[in-house]
Amino acid sequence: MTTPLQVRRTRDDDRIFTDMPDSPDNPCIACGGCCAHFRVSFYCGELAGGSGGFVPVEMTSKVNELIACMQGTETGHGRCTALEGELGKPGIRCRIYANRPTTCREFSPWEPDGTPNPDCQRLRDNLGLPPLAALADTATSA
Repeated sequence: MTTPLQVRRTRDDDRIFTDMPDSPDNPCIACGGCCAHFRVSFYCGELAGGSGGFVPVEMTSKVNELIACMQGTETGHGRCTALEGELGKPGIRCRIYANRPTTCREFSPWEPDGTPNPDCQRLRDNLGLPPLAALADTATSA
């Protein structure tokens, strides 16, 4: 049995979070494109110190009264402050993976049907990385 490339977890409120294993087969461990391209915005209730919050406040910027974003991503096309390592190289990782915001938890390199996420494919191409293949039916689990 092989380790799934992504584990999709459905929350009680029907949100789907994606966890990527810390294995050599994880394409994110040698990419980081999404973490250096998109503005990572999320509800401020996710900030540590609040009721149920977990994202480190010192790594965020205020967007407005209800929304925060990860520092470095405020205008898009900026590198998230939690990203550690060189883009497109093995070993790149999120320093707060266990405490990353919902936006990051919901972004997946693959669509629910197993086809590659077009945004992920485009960002990988920009970094000179090979495209992702579609997942086999058994590659995701609940």
